[in-house]
Amino acid sequence: MVLNYIWIGFFAIAFLIAAVQLLLGNTEVFPAIMNSTFDNAKTAFEISLGLTGVLSLWMGIMKIGEKGGLVDVIARWLSPLMVRLFPEIPAGHPVFGHIFMNFSANMLGLDNAATPLGLKAMEGLQELNQKKDTATNAMIMFLVLNTSGLTIIPVGVMTYRAVAGAAQPTDVFIPILIATSVATLAGMIVTSIYQHINLFNRTIMTFVLGLCILVSGIIWLSTQVSRETMNLWSTVLANVMLFSIIMAFIWAGVRKKVNVYEAFVEGAKGGFDTAVRIIPYLVAILVAIGVFRASGAMDFIVGGAGKLVEMLGGNADYVAALPTAIMKPLSGSGARGMMVDAMQQYGPDSFIGRLSCIFQGATDTTFYILAVYFGSVGVRKTRHAVTAGLLADLFGIIAAMAVAAIFFG
Repeated sequence: MVLNYIWIGFFAIAFLIAAVQLLLGNTEVFPAIMNSTFDNAKTAFEISLGLTGVLSLWMGIMKIGEKGGLVDVIARWLSPLMVRLFPEIPAGHPVFGHIFMNFSANMLGLDNAATPLGLKAMEGLQELNQKKDTATNAMIMFLVLNTSGLTIIPVGVMTYRAVAGAAQPTDVFIPILIATSVATLAGMIVTSIYQHINLFNRTIMTFVLGLCILVSGIIWLSTQVSRETMNLWSTVLANVMLFSIIMAFIWAGVRKKVNVYEAFVEGAKGGFDTAVRIIPYLVAILVAIGVFRASGAMDFIVGGAGKLVEMLGGNADYVAALPTAIMKPLSGSGARGMMVDAMQQYGPDSFIGRLSCIFQGATDTTFYILAVYFGSVGVRKTRHAVTAGLLADLFGIIAAMAVAAIFFG
């Protein structure tokens, strides 16, 4: 229901702003809007088509892991924490393994791998769902933790900075790590409050403390080596870990005397079906976003925010980077475009360029994730998922602005 209101709101605001522009003599605004609808509908199909191969790959690998028993082993390891964050899921259920794999891919900044793993986890959660059109607490917790975008190694952002000619592409590594950790903790706390989950128990507190120690350790390590070395380690580590996961699943299947080839093909067949199911949801959300942008609504909001900040005596330097922050919950590719544009316009080593990169790495594409993941299993009633996800994004954005001021201000 919330997505319904948001979707209608995008079109309504876009129409009003476009109508005003037409009255002021801008005759190109409505053609631009219509071109945007067609372009984004095509983009949605192309994204789904591009996902087919990746979905088939990872669903095939996950099927090997299921038959080889490795997913069950991971689920048992995570049970002490997961049963407290996801009390609706039976202890030791295989879906915990899928959730862990999805989180691992997100932490390594491997978006293409994370999506099919997340869709597989959603299928498992839907099997436990008694009301198939309504999101369960477990689904919402899973997606909010997804949208908070915890990223240990932001390979993508660092790569774009290197291409843009940044003197030190990895100089945003620590700020992103801090901002995304804040967003994840905020998302977990907000969702737990909604769902009346007790956070003050030993298992969850141990996890939070462990996360803080891990982040602190990575920060310390980054100060002991050159930034070029850290960039190299980050890239190599991400890919080594991903391929190691694949080999571990295959080894588990061989150890259990599973026909791994047939198991892979069996799992991969579901990739095409899933990709087809998400096309309508992608078209809906991307067309709405495209209309919102083409109408000038985004520019209007950012320009108004800049003037308001200046009137209040604040630093308007933050405002130029806000399009990335505003677009990130709506569209990952859109936010990426905003980030690249900011680096091109202001320079990759400028405060605005760096802040845009931190925004890009601090959170994930909330509406995209909700639309695709819920759409893949036919959930229409999202309950508090949007609110909790956006609050996590808000904390991530605030943290990004704070660390940018500390490191680069």
